[in-house]
Formats: sequence, structure tokens, C-alpha cells
Amino acid sequence: MMKQTDLPDTLAIFPLPGALLLPRARLPLHIFEPRYLAMLEDCMKTPHRLIGMIQPREGPNGEKRLSAIGCAGRLTAFSETEDHRYMITLTGISRFRLRAEVEGFTPYRRAHIDWQPFARDLGREESDKDFDREPFLALLARYFATRDLGTDWSGIKAADTELLINSLSMLLPFAPEDKQALLEAPSLVTRRETLVTLLEIALHSDGRDETLQ
Repeated sequence: MMKQTDLPDTLAIFPLPGALLLPRARLPLHIFEPRYLAMLEDCMKTPHRLIGMIQPREGPNGEKRLSAIGCAGRLTAFSETEDHRYMITLTGISRFRLRAEVEGFTPYRRAHIDWQPFARDLGREESDKDFDREPFLALLARYFATRDLGTDWSGIKAADTELLINSLSMLLPFAPEDKQALLEAPSLVTRRETLVTLLEIALHSDGRDETLQ
């Protein structure tokens, strides 16, 4: 298990709209742009093998900015294709607050990072003792039905609470700003509450006014 003292002060940043990584969850990525191939090669040379996933956002004048909070993932799997692209997996380690971008000569973006606000991310998995799985799964089933989405229900029913909430937060097709809200939720409980709210809003917009009590 990594400690905060093991984490670097500067991190390679991968801005990707709609992509969400959470601590202890896994995010598969397909890397093909030259600047991110360079980022990956540099990452593999470091002892920590960390990449910072972060949401880009548009500024008031149309300029591309970075969100204040992202999540660092450790490169835990990769394979190279015949045309020199990479299929990789990042395992979430800790969220971070972006302090300032680094001016430099790398083709990809780098930033100074503050890990301190998210020290608990490096601990054991979180619990949610008030989680009522049955009505939550019923709400989820209604959401899937309205969008003709299929899933492995046996896997969902068997998943531990943190894995279930975090995986759904990452995989469901919410808007980037909703993904950011899920990322910034201070605890698993508030992330579950945010997820329920987003599901209810989606059903309401589809004309199905469902509320999970």
C-alpha cells in the first residue's frame, strides 16, 4: 500500500472528457496520440508509474482549462499492438488537487499536485452501512431499461458496496460535470447519494418520476 510520502509532487496529466477514475477502481484506456504515447513511455521509467486523470473544462472565453480535482492511477497493465499503440489499465490510487501546471518541454501536460486533502484514499476500502441494496438495484434496473442497457446482474448483485458504487459511477453515461461531482464526493456515502440523485434525475427527464427513499 502506498503512503502519501511515496507520491510525487509533480504528475503527468491526462485530460479526458467523461473519463472517471476512483481510488481502488480500474480504468482501461487506449493510448494512441503521440503526446500520450510519450507520456506513457516516461511514466514507465518512474518508480511510481502514476498518471493523473482529470476532466478538462471550458473557460469563459472558450479556452481549455483543467478541473481542480483529479485522480491518480498506477499503471498496472499494458500491452502493445502491432501498430505501436497501447492498451493499458490504471488502478486508482488517490485523488489530488491541482496546484499549478508545470511549464516545460514535454508534449503532454504536467502539474504540481497536492495530495493532502485526500489522505483517506490511501486507506482501506470504504463502507456504507446505510446502503439499502434492494431498492437501489430496482432503481438501477429501471434506468437500464429506459436506455436499453444490458449488464451482468449476477456480478452487480455479488459486488462489494464500494466496488459497485465506484464502478457504476465510472461506467454509466453521465455528463462530464456529473462525473466530476461523483469524483469530488467526500465519502462513499455521499457518492452513493449523488449517484442515486443522478439516476432519479435521468428517470424524471425520461418521464419516469422515480424516487428512491
